[in-house]
Amino acid sequence: MKQFGGPALFLDRDNINTDEIIPAKYLTEISKSALKSHLLEDLLLSGKRIDYRSEKIQSAGVVISRANFGCGSSREHAVWVFEVNDINVVIAESFARIFRQNMFNCGILALELKKDSIEALFAMKGNIILSIDLEKCTLNAHSDLNSQDSAAFQFELNEFDKKLVSEGGWLAYADSNY
Repeated sequence: MKQFGGPALFLDRDNINTDEIIPAKYLTEISKSALKSHLLEDLLLSGKRIDYRSEKIQSAGVVISRANFGCGSSREHAVWVFEVNDINVVIAESFARIFRQNMFNCGILALELKKDSIEALFAMKGNIILSIDLEKCTLNAHSDLNSQDSAAFQFELNEFDKKLVSEGGWLAYADSNY
């Protein structure tokens, strides 16, 4: 079964839209891999651009954000850029509906957690590593600085979405089931 988790990248803002995830000027690219180096290129956090070439972004396997993640246009490129950067989980309070479904269709896990759980993750110190047990619907987070700084969370996910992501997305699911 596909493994979900890895080092976390925290994006401390609500309403991160698809143009900030991948700028529209790259939508003419003909391969997913051409998008790779432009992940979060136009994202502003606290009024400042983040360094999208930073090691923290390059090593991330998980993105943690606030409410209404993936709002804006319904383009799949915003999910593809996570896929080609080996980010297999995005955690937020809520997602734009079409973006969330595009995540599952591409085999990437979109987890919604309650606000207090998101706050607890943001409060952890150091580099945070997450592991997800899809069957048990549990998420475990721990800090690389302090073994005592860890947390566990339950999440809900319907059986069809579990199947989609565990098989690698809609195309892989369709190939194995139809």
